[in-house]
Amino acid sequence: MSHETYRSSGVDRAAFEGIREKIGAFSRITHGSQVVSTVGGFAGMYRLEGYREPVLVSSTDNVGTKLKIGSMLGHHESLGIDLVNLNVNDILTQGAIPLFFLDYISMDSLEPQRMESLLRGMAWACREAGCALIGGETAQTPGVYVENAFDLVGFVVGGVERESMDGSAIREGDALLGIPSSGVHTNGFSLVRHIFKLEEDRSALYRRYDDLNHTIGEELLIPHRCYYPLLEPVLPMIKGMAHITGGGLEGNVPRVLPAGLAARFHLDSWEVNPIFNIIQREGNVEWDEMFQVFNMGLGMVLACDPEAVSELQSALPDARIVGEVSRQVGEERVVIEAR
Repeated sequence: MSHETYRSSGVDRAAFEGIREKIGAFSRITHGSQVVSTVGGFAGMYRLEGYREPVLVSSTDNVGTKLKIGSMLGHHESLGIDLVNLNVNDILTQGAIPLFFLDYISMDSLEPQRMESLLRGMAWACREAGCALIGGETAQTPGVYVENAFDLVGFVVGGVERESMDGSAIREGDALLGIPSSGVHTNGFSLVRHIFKLEEDRSALYRRYDDLNHTIGEELLIPHRCYYPLLEPVLPMIKGMAHITGGGLEGNVPRVLPAGLAARFHLDSWEVNPIFNIIQREGNVEWDEMFQVFNMGLGMVLACDPEAVSELQSALPDARIVGEVSRQVGEERVVIEAR
């Protein structure tokens, strides 16, 4: 009679031990003096420095079904970048400086090459944001996911002084500045996969359009833009900001507006990325639906005093005035109109 082992059930401990050293190496390149524990322990430890009245700001999110596009194309570094950037952007809306990051990777069986690619992407993004990758969890869960499927979740903690940006200072007449997205970012991929029928035929990922300089697959894997390095120097001039993720402008901008106020956007004041025109055309999607699913070219929206616009635009070369804060009329809190 053969003896059963953990490996025979689908969990390969030797494979994990083989990649443990690389996990530590990728993590260490993101560490500063505040990190007081080494990777591999039961918990990460971080020394909080430089705050008078610190408030910790946290967020957790995943990359969604963009994971399937990365797997179809065998490209995972950009997914690791996405994971860090989307979480860092979320805490940035509170004016928080990212301090440390943790990840959770769960897959049916450990694939060292895929793990290394994901970790490399996370380490690159953490370095760019000045954020320490101090730990995480890698789980082998055979039977939970279909073959080659996996899940990727991130957790970020940031710090801000007690008088943090919460949108309460936003007033009627304030200007709305938009910072362009780098593309689809990490939301709306279930609709994208449905429109291009990717579950039936992956060849659409290699299709080229006159609107793009590369394939659809390359466009979809452009990383979610990180706004922290750009916006950190000008945070004192910003009254509030919204990270435009799932739900688009309508679902995210009201989250930072005081009661009784609305946001009025002028559609012709910014450029809608070509990929959104392609998605709309290929799927015959109503424009209202497009704006409720995708960022439509705006990755971050800032509210500021009109007198601060000129200085902000000097510091943020690709920022555009895309609208203004107005008094709410009826139920609508976001209005998108042509001039």
